[in-house]
Amino acid sequence: HSPMGQTILLMQEGWAVPERRKTTCQPCNKKFWLEPPSEKLRKQLEEELKLSGTNLKSHAWYHGCIPWEVSQSLVVNHGDFLIRDSQSSQGDFVLTSRWEQKTLHFLIKKTVVLSSGTYTRVQYCLEGEAFDSLPALVHFYVGSQAVLTRWSGAQIHRPVNRTLPLSYLETTFCTAINLKSCHQRSDGMSGEERVCPRRQQHKRPNVHLNQDPSTSETDGSSYTELYPGPQSYVDRLQAEDGPLKVEDGNMYLPPVVESVSSFKPSRYQSSLMPKENKPLEVGILRRVKELLAELDPRSAAKHITKADCMVARIRDVTPEVQKRMGVSSGMELLTLPHGQQLRLDLLERFQTMATMFAVDVLGCTGTNEERAGLLHKIIQIAAELKSTMGNMFGFAAVMRALELPQVARLEQTWMTLRQRHTEGAILYEKTLRPFMKSLNEGRESCPLSNTTFPHVLPLLSLLEKSMAGGEGTEPWDMVEVGVDVVMFHLGAARTFAQLGGIYRSNAENKLQGFQEQAEVLELFLTDFQMRLLWGSRGAEEKQALRYAKFDQVLTALSNKLEPPVRTH
Repeated sequence: HSPMGQTILLMQEGWAVPERRKTTCQPCNKKFWLEPPSEKLRKQLEEELKLSGTNLKSHAWYHGCIPWEVSQSLVVNHGDFLIRDSQSSQGDFVLTSRWEQKTLHFLIKKTVVLSSGTYTRVQYCLEGEAFDSLPALVHFYVGSQAVLTRWSGAQIHRPVNRTLPLSYLETTFCTAINLKSCHQRSDGMSGEERVCPRRQQHKRPNVHLNQDPSTSETDGSSYTELYPGPQSYVDRLQAEDGPLKVEDGNMYLPPVVESVSSFKPSRYQSSLMPKENKPLEVGILRRVKELLAELDPRSAAKHITKADCMVARIRDVTPEVQKRMGVSSGMELLTLPHGQQLRLDLLERFQTMATMFAVDVLGCTGTNEERAGLLHKIIQIAAELKSTMGNMFGFAAVMRALELPQVARLEQTWMTLRQRHTEGAILYEKTLRPFMKSLNEGRESCPLSNTTFPHVLPLLSLLEKSMAGGEGTEPWDMVEVGVDVVMFHLGAARTFAQLGGIYRSNAENKLQGFQEQAEVLELFLTDFQMRLLWGSRGAEEKQALRYAKFDQVLTALSNKLEPPVRTH
């Protein structure tokens, strides 16, 4: 076939191109038709995304060797971005983004650096700061909202995820990309030269020359230029936040160290409870059960996720709050020394949420069938939190409720679940429990492209062991693990801090257009749960005392439902 009339069929769903729209490359008139993928291709994509995070294929924002014409049709909203292979600078990558109604292409330079004179490593950079991997580069620019280049002022907010496997894209576009004549423009520059050039620098004292002979252009063009070296941290703070405070000759922007919980149950006002209430007040419990009974699992998962993200400061964080925190996301704050109060609040929320769901089961004094139906619904909520919402924090809290000894010992209830709701029992035993165990052991995680709230619970428990609910409550105490698992969870802190922007973007996408019900949202607010469980007075008592008392309450409720078998 003549390259001038070549037509490439690109079967792709969700690539932001209107139905039957075609992208045309001038002057070769190459057309790319965008159609939905087959089930086989979807499965191939799933396999790629399940690969280790160190494998570039596992990141959905990486689109491989797609032509720049196609990449332009994918980034349609302000802040959209993707990464693709450079067509003219082999081995390098290009970041394509949409900013202020313009599509921009930025060359990411790959440089081999000699370290300590003994070994080499590869680094990636746009302008100035270099990173050891492409994911690290993406995480930095999304999470920090830093500009890609000073001259463009562009930022990246939301990844455009591929919905076709790279293996298919490589087969589809390999021939087209190698046909240089099709990309040749009348001025002799290749189509790839639409990449935004770095501003040429002259006579700057702080410059780096990153030259890789293998990336030189044969047509007289080159992307290798002199450009400013990395800004110092102080320079960046001054540029981003204005003048720094000066104290004792040192410049800094001190964050606010929080020392008081964000939960204030004594001041909490609700239409569901009076100004003062007793623990587990019957009228309030009845209304809670009615609301939960009317709620479908997916809606419950969305309400929980909205409340979780609010407490964790994953989304809807104002610039004022960011300045007080000293960082842009709660996911970074919880890894820092002055983030202790946030860690304690999240541990409080986890325990309180798990306890409320346990009370919902143990307080059901009806038949085994009714309790089994309730168990089934809670299992469905856990599944929605895991798969639909990507909320590992909420998922862990609901799973904790189901795994509490007082709930797990209800043999008759679980037996009825297996008989009446077999699919729910299988889902719990064969999928959810093994996944929870793998999360705690560091062997499995939720795909980044789907995660709104990562599995931070082990890290919280490690950093605040004395406040994690007493001895023996760490999630990994249920399995035999070694130092490697502890080190894994401590090491995960860096990832959480880097990915705050992606978690926020995922949460915003999943909650877009969601209209919460005010009363339902209250059920999943920690202030409301603390008042429900401990009453207006008891909610103000010390945490350890509250937990110890309620553990006894749960045991009494459980024994009343299914009395323990006495052994002689």
